[in-house]
Amino acid sequence: MLSPRSGNALDAQYLIDSYLPSRRGDHDNGSYCLTLAALGLNLPNFPWRTAVMTVLISPMIVPVVITAVAVYFFYADVGLLNTFAGLILAHTTLATPFVVITVTATLTGFDQALTRAAAGLGAPPITGFFKVTLPLILPGIISGSLFAFLTSFDEVVIALFVGSAEQRTLPKVMFSGIREQISPIITAAATVLILFSIAMLTTIELLRRLSERLRGIRTA
Repeated sequence: MLSPRSGNALDAQYLIDSYLPSRRGDHDNGSYCLTLAALGLNLPNFPWRTAVMTVLISPMIVPVVITAVAVYFFYADVGLLNTFAGLILAHTTLATPFVVITVTATLTGFDQALTRAAAGLGAPPITGFFKVTLPLILPGIISGSLFAFLTSFDEVVIALFVGSAEQRTLPKVMFSGIREQISPIITAAATVLILFSIAMLTTIELLRRLSERLRGIRTA
């Protein structure tokens, strides 16, 4: 894709602008809803838990090309093709397994006796959640949100299938730019993305260790 301002090359401002659509609220709002889903799946009497979990993590198992083709035909039928809402929904679907698995793993090591103790001291369920449960699982929620962001941020196949020419995510612009010509800006952007990914993974590891300390888990 050629820059509309330079006419024959990708300039830096165009590359920065193309990042904006890929970072907006899909990972934030999706992470909140998926955290609630993980909390529900952690309930001991949740019906059809295995089936629901299988559906939620299926985007991680199915190849992304197959998912993109299926989403393309589905969006064509319901009128979501080439819409910003459709692009956000598709990215949220791809990020679902990472949030659900991360939060569920955090809840697995959560001591339910703490919530029972809070209830025994007279705390309502909503107060017990915000005062006891949420602070302990918050590192896992943040880690899941970061994984969701990285998944959406790095996704190019879905954007090529369901996005319009006006919906320019950064990987989509880089992919199109490489097809047209090799630009130093593409190399610089790739270097920044690598450093950004390293910083994200380091943050996730620190959050994992913080979560273990909050839950009293000792590591060798």
